[in-house]
Amino acid sequence: MTAVFAIGLYAFSMSITPGPTNVILLSTGVRYGFLKAVPFASGGAIGFSILNFIIAVGLGEFAQGNDIFLNFLSYGGAAFICYMGYKIATAPTQLEEVGDNENADAGPPGFVSGMIVQWLSPKSWIASIAGVGAFVTAGDFQQVIVYVTIYITVGFCSILPWAYAGSKISRFLGDTRNMRIFNLTMGGGLILIAGYLITV
Repeated sequence: MTAVFAIGLYAFSMSITPGPTNVILLSTGVRYGFLKAVPFASGGAIGFSILNFIIAVGLGEFAQGNDIFLNFLSYGGAAFICYMGYKIATAPTQLEEVGDNENADAGPPGFVSGMIVQWLSPKSWIASIAGVGAFVTAGDFQQVIVYVTIYITVGFCSILPWAYAGSKISRFLGDTRNMRIFNLTMGGGLILIAGYLITV
């Protein structure tokens, strides 16, 4: 039971803190509401769980010893996060209530985008390698399943509040000026996070 609590606490602390996934969820909640942010959150949770699993069964050792792979993660991940930041910063300033509006954007980021953000984020790899190293004994498949199950449950429940918070603050962003400031702040924040991740 102590190990379960420790894994849950680790998953909570890693998942609820600000990062690319949570910034995107906050922005998606503001623009589209809580329910439309759930696919992205689901993709993020499942994508990170797959990452945990493949690291636990051996990819972690490969990643730690492969500079080319780590550089690809750093720069590829930063590029994708910058792209998401650009999309948020330049999004229309009207809250989307009807998706068939001729001025509407491409819609909320979906399940696949949530997975990609996790797979390309150096923060995700670092958190996964550290967590698996701390809580999973090499070759113990049962521990792998327990770890991944706890992490996906706690992680998913920890990132959803960001989307919910976004859906609640949207009422204060109804005018064009406030929405533009929010878009630029969130998009710029993502780009800054991408820059920071390159230096980690």
